[in-house]
Amino acid sequence: MTEEKRMTLIQHLEELRGRLVKSAIALAITTSFSFLFASRFLKILIAPAGGLKPIFLRPTEGLLTYMRVAFLSGIALAMPVIVYQTIRFIVPGLKTSETRYLYVILPGAAVSFAAGVAFAYFAMLPFALRYLLNFGSDIAEAKWAIGQYIAFVTTLMLWVGVMFETPLLMFFLTKLGVVTPKMLSSNRKYAMLVSAVLAAVITPTADPFNMLLVMGPLVVLYEAGVLVARLA
Repeated sequence: MTEEKRMTLIQHLEELRGRLVKSAIALAITTSFSFLFASRFLKILIAPAGGLKPIFLRPTEGLLTYMRVAFLSGIALAMPVIVYQTIRFIVPGLKTSETRYLYVILPGAAVSFAAGVAFAYFAMLPFALRYLLNFGSDIAEAKWAIGQYIAFVTTLMLWVGVMFETPLLMFFLTKLGVVTPKMLSSNRKYAMLVSAVLAAVITPTADPFNMLLVMGPLVVLYEAGVLVARLA
């Protein structure tokens, strides 16, 4: 029995290694491919800043920025392969009902994340960057380093994308019996407080307008999560 368990564990580890290797190969291919279009991706990320043209402060900053953008783009392009490999590794250990929900939730998570990234790019960044550019403009001229700018923009887009996963998270917690729709509804005031704190942390500026721009979708997403929890 011990030998059988040990062989089963080894087989699982070998399968995990195979899935990781395939995901890594896909990521290497998509990152290499994305590097060819890194210049276009950079222009897309710089566009919300209006007419601002970032500068290079270090000799290697340009190359490192190109590599960062290519790597992030490679992750996005390789995500279907990574998700597929993850599903293939997890599915054998799940029940039939759990597998059915998994195949529904994963595409939903991808769509929710993409919606969050789009919201950050088209709605949040133009207002936030315009505010930061004009703040103190009568004292000094804004000259942003491209490395810090890209890190700022991609980090904001990442966290807003994660934020849009709230309804799916609430759905899973309801299915697991951790929370109930009644519990979520009765704690709505605490959710508002948490939304305000998250908005203050995520928002790159301190003005109330941009904070409300983040807090509003958070409140809407929580209410959507309550409705999804009732369906669950």
